[in-house]
Amino acid sequence: MQPIASLPAAALRRVRGVLTDIDGTLTTNGALPAATYVALDRLKRAGLHVIPVTGRCIAWAEILTRLWPVDAIIGENGAFYCHLREGKLVTRYLDDAETRARNLARIHALGDEIVRAVPGCALASDQAWHAADLAIDHAEDVPKLPAEAVARIAAMMRAAGMTATVSSIHVNGWFGAHDKLSMSRLCVEELLGGEIDEVNAGRDQWLFIGDSANDAAMFGHFPLSVGVANVREVLPLLPVAPAYVTEAAGGEGFAEMVELLLAAR
Repeated sequence: MQPIASLPAAALRRVRGVLTDIDGTLTTNGALPAATYVALDRLKRAGLHVIPVTGRCIAWAEILTRLWPVDAIIGENGAFYCHLREGKLVTRYLDDAETRARNLARIHALGDEIVRAVPGCALASDQAWHAADLAIDHAEDVPKLPAEAVARIAAMMRAAGMTATVSSIHVNGWFGAHDKLSMSRLCVEELLGGEIDEVNAGRDQWLFIGDSANDAAMFGHFPLSVGVANVREVLPLLPVAPAYVTEAAGGEGFAEMVELLLAAR
């Protein structure tokens, strides 16, 4: 990883939008610093698109879509995205209602099984408001679990046929092959009439910033991939590290990246 100061100004001038993780990237120690919100607002005022991409549940996504200066929010690791259309909230699910209901029944049963099997873990405090995935708390409202326990939770999810990934606070599991990257691709295409795959036409025009293992696909896809400083804590879990890293951690690191991006324009 290179310091963000080495990012070429010409590359930053091509950026049309920012995709960003939330927990540990926009937040610092679980709270949103004033600098983060100011940075989000500055991006929008500069005419850049902003799309947070999170493992957080649909309740979080719908509320933050209404409150934050963003184009959309992708939630539950790609199960849906929310946006406003003429001031009205619209949620675009990947799966139909019948599929989601069937999967939730399996999710609830597996969540109970994992909590019984792995001492110290718990259902995420907002699990009741998840539309399509299972979130097991390993570091938010419970004492931080050892890596072996976190790995066991993920393994139990995968054994049940789930895709599983680890964030800075939760282990998330879901039925289906979607992830943050696949829904980012769909969201940008449907809302903005663009794409994030083709080099020199899409991929180079988006910057991604994150901090955790569930950001791995995004780090691997975007040439302008940035980790806030706390990403160093999960580097052993990342098949591909971000190309660049901020000096500051969490929301202050995000604000640092935004300052550099806007200065180049």
